[in-house]
Amino acid sequence: MLNWIKRKLRAWYRDLPRTEAGDISWMRYFRRLVIRLTLWFFGLSIGTTVLYRFLPVPFTPLMFSRLFQQAGDAERSVRLEKDWVSIDEISPHLQLAVVCSEDQEFLEHEGFDFNAIKKAYKYNQTHKKKRGASTISQQTAKNVFLWETRSWLRKGLEVYFTFLIELIWSKERIMEVYLNVIEFGDGVYGAEAAAQHFYHKSAKELNRPEAAMLAGVLPSPLRLNPSNPTPDLKTKQQWIMRQMRYWKGQIDYEDPNTPTTPGKK
Repeated sequence: MLNWIKRKLRAWYRDLPRTEAGDISWMRYFRRLVIRLTLWFFGLSIGTTVLYRFLPVPFTPLMFSRLFQQAGDAERSVRLEKDWVSIDEISPHLQLAVVCSEDQEFLEHEGFDFNAIKKAYKYNQTHKKKRGASTISQQTAKNVFLWETRSWLRKGLEVYFTFLIELIWSKERIMEVYLNVIEFGDGVYGAEAAAQHFYHKSAKELNRPEAAMLAGVLPSPLRLNPSNPTPDLKTKQQWIMRQMRYWKGQIDYEDPNTPTTPGKK
């Protein structure tokens, strides 16, 4: 093993770019390294996005992060419940409920809801409790490709991956991935696992109240529990169900049916 490492180091040293005088040109070396890393990043990110256009997402960075958090907390169970199902196996009620709760312009925008961003910015200037403006596309990009900790780097990558999935995936595929990886509870990921865990039925069998309740926990899945809803969560559930009526109970991916009513948030 040691000899193998030595051979690799000698080969690396021989391949370093040099000046006419034979000195190592570190500037050329690092420029070449940056170009290679950039090409690798774009190749891997675009290639992975294309694969996930057709293949199930096996795991996400958040799932690994939660496992470590659970293992380090004596009061939490180490749990990873997930079961990928196709969009046809997820209740249309749940698909509509998450749109009403999280992103009512989902069918119309190209990844970013700039009106919601402006409203959130103005709200956050005068309130301690901050309001987000992430779309379902942004949440999907973040959950599938990125880590949990917030930073400007992660936000920049979130914008990049949101652009990629909006370019390569259909809206229906974004919803399918979103509802298979989103966190509904501590160690509970995706619509099928959530339906089985909280209601002991398949995701396809969820009714309107159950779908609205599950959608209501999404902003705080570790704090809110559909099996033991707080008064605020019950109020949110009723609000979501009222919003669902404006959509006439369903969403149309092929011919967007986003309502233009005062009821939209």
